[in-house]
Amino acid sequence: MKTTNISKLSVWGLIITLGIVYGDIGTSPLYVMRAIINSSGGVHENIIIGGISCIIWTLTLQTTLKYVLITLRADNKGEGGIFALYALIRRHIKWAFILAIIGGAALLADGIITPAITVVSAVEGLRLINENIPVLPIVLLIIIILFFFQQYGTNFLGRSFGPVMFFWFLMLAILGFAQVIQNPVVLKAFNPYYAIELLANHKGSFVLLGAVFLCTTGAEALYSDLGHCGLQNIRISWIFVKFSLILNYLGQGAWVLLHPNISSEINPFYSMMPEWFLFPGILIAAFAAVIASQALISGSYTIINEAILLNFWPRVKISHPTFIKGQMYIPSVNKLLFIGCIFVILYFRESSNMEAAYGLAITITMMMTTLLMSFYFYIKRKATFIIFIFLGGFLLIEGSFFIANLFKFIHGGWVTLLIAAILIFIMYVWYRGRTIKNKLTEYVNFGKYFPMLHEMRKDQNIPKYATNLVYFTNAKPILDIEKKVIYSIFNKQPKRADVYWIIHVDVVDEPHSMTYKVSPLIPETLIRIDFRIGFRIPTKINLYFRKAVQGLVINKEVDIMSRYPSLNRFLVSGDFRFVLTDRVQGFDFEFQPFDQFIMDSYDILKKIGIPEEKAYGLDTSCVVTEKIPLIINQDMDCNLSRTEE
Repeated sequence: MKTTNISKLSVWGLIITLGIVYGDIGTSPLYVMRAIINSSGGVHENIIIGGISCIIWTLTLQTTLKYVLITLRADNKGEGGIFALYALIRRHIKWAFILAIIGGAALLADGIITPAITVVSAVEGLRLINENIPVLPIVLLIIIILFFFQQYGTNFLGRSFGPVMFFWFLMLAILGFAQVIQNPVVLKAFNPYYAIELLANHKGSFVLLGAVFLCTTGAEALYSDLGHCGLQNIRISWIFVKFSLILNYLGQGAWVLLHPNISSEINPFYSMMPEWFLFPGILIAAFAAVIASQALISGSYTIINEAILLNFWPRVKISHPTFIKGQMYIPSVNKLLFIGCIFVILYFRESSNMEAAYGLAITITMMMTTLLMSFYFYIKRKATFIIFIFLGGFLLIEGSFFIANLFKFIHGGWVTLLIAAILIFIMYVWYRGRTIKNKLTEYVNFGKYFPMLHEMRKDQNIPKYATNLVYFTNAKPILDIEKKVIYSIFNKQPKRADVYWIIHVDVVDEPHSMTYKVSPLIPETLIRIDFRIGFRIPTKINLYFRKAVQGLVINKEVDIMSRYPSLNRFLVSGDFRFVLTDRVQGFDFEFQPFDQFIMDSYDILKKIGIPEEKAYGLDTSCVVTEKIPLIINQDMDCNLSRTEE
């Protein structure tokens, strides 16, 4: 099916970008100004103007300068996001995986609360029409429908995202402008003096700064969606988005200053709407909230998919419900997000309560991105003083926001930190567990076993195991092979076959790489195929292997016909059998206490994920999984002695 390439600069690309990238940051006017008023304890001109000034310069320094102008340059073959950035530097900075895990987990945690606060904030506007309208059931219904339809893809709905968000931002600008012309005093907020004066003299400036930060929580999405929309589309559309956002914040501030006696329950966003426009405005806000939620859900699928390929997450089922490139559906992640959203909604009930939990996790992601970007600049040999200015400047800004958001901890911030901590634990255990297993992997030179393979292949006393026998290896050198594979072929039920295949899958830093190399180690007997798969490409190894074998058959490099005369006469293809080796810890071997805890946790996580044969897309009817000791032929200290008694 033909798909439109929206990564190139075009009018349609700009409109689509509005729907994909700016849902989160675009719906922040629903709650930011109310959060500032509630944090300041009342309406005062210096607080309102100072707060809006903080918003303007946060959007300028944090979103525009850091992300739009600087971070978007760190693309990995056109792809962005914290894991794409990690892939650029992981070969140079070995411990950078810790930063990537923390940042990725915090981003996922933020993705759980974002749909909740956005949809609740939008639907709460109905109370201005009728204060007795039951908001909670309506919100729960929207969330249930949203997550239910994920399994069918968002092809139809996705086409409307851009136009709806265009009208959303246009509405923000018009509503804001209508209020600014009535009270232009708010234009003083463009002067950074008022932001500095507020932070320096206001008693609760740090608490207020936590509310201000909510205006930029969607900035990370600009970088994460780089591959979907393209650099120029994001940069140019941001001009329109930023203009609309600032104009709306100014308009809300102008309305608040004209109505200084409003209660804390009043939302300036809806209150400044003309009465005749209130219901259409709420309807558009609800659509924008759904779009923002959908963007976060789709982004979470992408993050988990990248985490799997980078060995940060157990292998789970991934499906592709539509023909749109890159669109996927991960049932387990969908359930996780759904349960998390429902919990947040039922626990906090009001969007004003959710503000306390919102923003704390995403500040952690932003700090991790700053650190990874500094390493990226170092690898690119940027001037040292530029690196220090970038690192020091943005860590100061984000560190201030982080400390400000810590004041929210006991009021709900602990929820997102707890979710992030659980996700960090899962990612670290999986990565560390794989690392421990890899350290215990012993490799041998396969060439030493070629004569034995020749002899066994001709030995009619050994029952034929398969016509084509396939093994997987992690060894990059062509002639290297895990000792466990040798153990499986020759020791654990000798396996005679006509053709042996060795498959190596290398997940590379280039996001969309799909190449393979064939190495005939023993012509027509032992063939190795090396696949180079990008970290954003699904590992459908069964499909890729079949394609590679077809190419070999066409080029007459291998004969896959059955070697049984009765079947070969009728041109019947030979059978393929895959052997997967699962290394398990023996009872006579123990790790150090911490590593043992990691491995025990790793085994639990492995049971939650899908089996390796399903992860590779193999036909389970022709797959055999063998359990092999984690350490083969180990010498154990044992004082056992023989006696004649």
